[in-house]
Amino acid sequence: MSARPQLAADVARWTCPHGLHAGNGCVACYHASAEADPMLPLWEIAVWFTSERPMPIRVLKDVRRHGRRFALDQPSTPLVYLLSGQARAATGTEAVAGLVGFLIENRHIVDAFTVTEIRAVAGCGCFP
Repeated sequence: MSARPQLAADVARWTCPHGLHAGNGCVACYHASAEADPMLPLWEIAVWFTSERPMPIRVLKDVRRHGRRFALDQPSTPLVYLLSGQARAATGTEAVAGLVGFLIENRHIVDAFTVTEIRAVAGCGCFP
């Protein structure tokens, strides 16, 4: 995600249970979030990424149809996108890895991308 070297502690902090860096995504974490225990924390996740090609507006709207509370938006900067959503996971790292895993699983949405920034905040989980 960054051109600068990361400390070993930072790398470990952002490594999912499957051994992958959350910013690179994990399809296993994505699938696990679909069947996650409802008692796990509900995470609000945001992933900014760049794409080599523009995505059609239809694609941006179609992401909402996945029923996973995901949204794909394009800020005013060309070829920069924001994928946001909610997921239940034990940690923020798993939640981020799962959201980026969604992009990997759905290569028809975006075939090549580079994650530039990630955020995960635990919500109260009060709302289904």
